[in-house]
Amino acid sequence: MRTTVDIGTLIERSPEIRKGRPCIAGTGVTVRRIAGWHNLGLTPEEIAAKMEHLTLAQIHAALAYYHANRDEIDSDIAVEDAAVEETFPAQ
Repeated sequence: MRTTVDIGTLIERSPEIRKGRPCIAGTGVTVRRIAGWHNLGLTPEEIAAKMEHLTLAQIHAALAYYHANRDEIDSDIAVEDAAVEETFPAQ
């Protein structure tokens, strides 16, 4: 018999984990990471193949969170990209 999963339980935030960024519950994998791969053109199935410990439902939950909170996640990605560029400037 299958159990029903409340999708609201699949994403969590904790100040102690990844600086409070939204993560897939119990994994430490950030929504930002999943969104980044999605923005590079990977399908949910391709992301799940790269992260074999995640279910397709978890990937879709992360993408749903991303699409519902796109400004927050895109801003976080932009800040991280700027920090990387500052640390490792293009030659």
